[in-house]
Amino acid sequence: MIKNPELELFETQMLDGLSLMAEKSSYIDPQLFNKYKVKRGLRDPDGTGVLVGLTEIGEVHAFILDENEIVPVPGRLLYRGMDIRNLVEGFRTDDRFGFEETCYLLLFGDLPNKKALEDFDILLSMYEKLPDDFARDMILKAPSKDIMNVLSRNVLGLYSFDDNADDTSIKNVLKQCISLIACFPSLAVYGYQAFSHYHGNKSLYLHIPRPELSTAENILYMLRPDSKYTKLEATLLDVALVLHAEHGGGNNSSFVTHVVTSTGTDTYSVMAAALGSLKGPKHGGANIKVVKMFEEMKQAVKDWDDSEEIENYLAKILRKEAFDHSGLIYGIGHAVYSISDPRAVLFKHYVSQLAKEKGLEQEFNLYSKVEELAPQVMEKFGKLHKAVSANVDFYSGFVYRMLGIPEEMFTPIFAISRIAGWSAHRIEEIVNSGKVIRPSYKSVAARRNYIPLCDR
Repeated sequence: MIKNPELELFETQMLDGLSLMAEKSSYIDPQLFNKYKVKRGLRDPDGTGVLVGLTEIGEVHAFILDENEIVPVPGRLLYRGMDIRNLVEGFRTDDRFGFEETCYLLLFGDLPNKKALEDFDILLSMYEKLPDDFARDMILKAPSKDIMNVLSRNVLGLYSFDDNADDTSIKNVLKQCISLIACFPSLAVYGYQAFSHYHGNKSLYLHIPRPELSTAENILYMLRPDSKYTKLEATLLDVALVLHAEHGGGNNSSFVTHVVTSTGTDTYSVMAAALGSLKGPKHGGANIKVVKMFEEMKQAVKDWDDSEEIENYLAKILRKEAFDHSGLIYGIGHAVYSISDPRAVLFKHYVSQLAKEKGLEQEFNLYSKVEELAPQVMEKFGKLHKAVSANVDFYSGFVYRMLGIPEEMFTPIFAISRIAGWSAHRIEEIVNSGKVIRPSYKSVAARRNYIPLCDR
């Protein structure tokens, strides 16, 4: 396209002026939210969520009510009523990968027996392969620097290859969801390989997933040029997928799944909307912030064993003098959990094993020290409104980096996992379909009359 300097200047000046007008016209006095008792973020003033639905899929448990007072307790996460700790302990005791079993539990409500799990694995392997020429025509011809946008575009692209794309019967939606669970790893990894090749000038590798491998193994197999990985590496990635697969109906992307499903639209549109939600740094991108924060911390803190030096650096973060000047210690604290995030507690055990295998025990110890010291420093600065602890994002970025997974793939890995929960929530919304989800908004705009153009 030939550039026209005069038109470019016109565009810049117009957008500068219009953006100020748009911002001014969109501003609402914060006091009005209190006046009309608006539940911002669908949260009550005490931080608990506004009850907008029922689910049997996932439960986040972080407090009990004692004589109408909220009492924080160690966090628990349940899938279909089953404690995540028992689930992970179960398949790890058998030395098995657990993500596929977890998908079955979330979709169908019960754990599979050996035959049912084998059949489900076969069904997943049948759907792993992308449509003919899809990778060439949809992924390689339009590489993007953001893999989440690649995922969204490719999910919508799959609509065109589905002869029954708008059929919302449970049987058809289930087929679509299982197909997406199966092919998400390929969509994400191929999207990254295209980015790496066209934007990073690296060799292009497109490894076809192997049906005998687990989801975690296939991700590493397709992502690495030599396709090699250790059992511990695949085990840790598998545990990460299990821990991220579901988090109740109230998390932003699962709620989006319910909202968009309630309109009666197709599966591909629903999952693209959920991906757009998860992409946001307030939802799915926090682990990247943790990794970047620690990269700066490792340079700023000379002695990683010196608690006082670590505390001083954390204090600088809170004073907005270090890292991104946001005043936030990323990975510490959660909207629901307070005393502990069960996912972080579970994850830490396996993280320590991988750090030992990779020779990164000293760095793991730094993470552990920050996990211990951060709440104390936050309390000194009056930043605590409730008890805080490390959340799952605190360790997940460290794990992905140890696995050699590039930052561009951190949130897509989350999506590969969470598609299982989204699928269960979509089916639950269809089965219990009622009215389209439409919360109330009160207009606070003053009444105005139309003014003819000639009089403006």
